[in-house]
Amino acid sequence: MTADSRARTAAQGTAPPGDGERTGGVLVAGVGNLFLHDDGFGPEVARHLADHPQPLAPGVRVVDYGIRGMHLAYDLLAGVDTLVLVDTVPAGGNSAPGSIRVLRVSAADLNGSAMLDPHGMDPAAVLGRLRSMGGSLPATYVVGCVPADLSEGIGLSAAVAAAVPKAAAAVGSLLGQHSSTAS
Repeated sequence: MTADSRARTAAQGTAPPGDGERTGGVLVAGVGNLFLHDDGFGPEVARHLADHPQPLAPGVRVVDYGIRGMHLAYDLLAGVDTLVLVDTVPAGGNSAPGSIRVLRVSAADLNGSAMLDPHGMDPAAVLGRLRSMGGSLPATYVVGCVPADLSEGIGLSAAVAAAVPKAAAAVGSLLGQHSSTAS
């Protein structure tokens, strides 16, 4: 994130990385490696949401974690009510590249013995290790996109780039549904 982007993000009620401890609320976490073409999908959606926050309720924090798994783990330990991970996901069935999939994650889906890499991002390992670190899994969703190209290089494929606004809308819709059922 640039300094201008951080300022816009903070002014919109979202938080840039490293802004201190918080508890509760909703965290939208863009994860992925921008040096592996479509794996940069999560960070790109986080940037899109920071620049176009209309589908989000006030107080929703959007953070581009990239490959900083430990940072995500520590932010989750500070307490989050709802987590929305934005990442690439494997194709399900006949899913074409650029397809958006929304998944619910429960503790039963995770491996609590997965190794947490302090220098990388494996969302399943981060979430799986929360309990051993003294935390608990919040209500967790994944807004995922089927990638076309995970080879080395910068920039999203055309299909995945076209899916960025769709994913942002899916995040907004998911949070709208979640907040209406919590009321």
